[in-house]
Amino acid sequence: MIAVKANLPRLLFVVSEDWYFISHRLPMARAARDAGFEVHVATNITAHRDAIAREGFAVHPIPFARGRLSPLASLATIRALRRLHKSVAPAIVHHVALQAAVLGSIAALGRPAARVNALTGLGYTFTSDSAKARIARAIIAPALRLLLDRNGVVSLVQNVDDRAALTSIGISRTRTALIRGSGVDVTQLKPLAEPPPPFTAAFVGRLLDDKGIHALIAAHRLLRAKGMNIRLLIAGTPDPANPTSVSETEAASWNNEPGIAWLGHVADISELWAKAHIAVLPSRREGLPLSLLEAAACQRAMIASDVPGCREIVIHENSGLLFPVDDAHALAEAITQLVVAPDLRRRYAAAARTLAVENFSADVIGRNIVELYRKMLLARANPS
Repeated sequence: MIAVKANLPRLLFVVSEDWYFISHRLPMARAARDAGFEVHVATNITAHRDAIAREGFAVHPIPFARGRLSPLASLATIRALRRLHKSVAPAIVHHVALQAAVLGSIAALGRPAARVNALTGLGYTFTSDSAKARIARAIIAPALRLLLDRNGVVSLVQNVDDRAALTSIGISRTRTALIRGSGVDVTQLKPLAEPPPPFTAAFVGRLLDDKGIHALIAAHRLLRAKGMNIRLLIAGTPDPANPTSVSETEAASWNNEPGIAWLGHVADISELWAKAHIAVLPSRREGLPLSLLEAAACQRAMIASDVPGCREIVIHENSGLLFPVDDAHALAEAITQLVVAPDLRRRYAAAARTLAVENFSADVIGRNIVELYRKMLLARANPS
């Protein structure tokens, strides 16, 4: 058991996977630590326990079963989190994504901790029109109202569309907060010179149909069929827990197509963007995509579908181009625009870097989240 320090407010992050905490919430946790919070992380442990502990955070293994609705597994998660509330007694608990928000909120019922529920992109349940997703929405919407529309609870979103989605199901706007992203390290991710020809586009993300990977493959085929020598780098892996994931076999087959390279997981994202002229994300919905924030920090023009989350960072004809979702022909046309107009591409890239520094840097987002935590601590100490 890791000793706690009574003089510091305790902040507990609850996130389903340790890799996701490292990739998507580390800047927030660092900002809280540096502001005087004692940070704890409750997560399913795979390979990143030591990396979390090296930051000075207390690590608590918690079982999460992603991608399947298992009452027994959910009950085990709730029980483990409830025990953790009793032993750690956090002042604030920060749930990351929908599953953690629902299970963590149930576990926190009757406990004194203030709660932040970070609902990022609202996930497959809210984006898909499948029968399974519609049934899940019908169950989850009233549960969210019950769990989230409470005193001492704030639902944290990354874009205005997700805030509107929450208010549409009955969660008071006064119990929501908007912070755009989780922070990108603009000192580590620096502007990069463009690589030499051939023109190269890159995609970074989980290999999901909901991320638009099939639309991107189709657009690349259209461009190659027109005789354009365009390379496509695909960085990411399938996610078997997501119903829209591609298979390993399909992903591997892309390497057999002219001009496509599937790279799998890429550890050094700067190395990837050094090889690409532009970033492409044809997603159907996002919270605020880290892959585009990192591309912007590396001074890359961007192309994305005109959907919530993407249009927060891809400002049309400023930092990049937007196109209609799932429209491979429109995506191919957008890529062509940036192929034939290098000066325009570089202007968009410079604007993207400015946006990343001024609006989405780890420093900016860190200040915002710490301010929210402090407001919640003040409200907790002085309930109305």
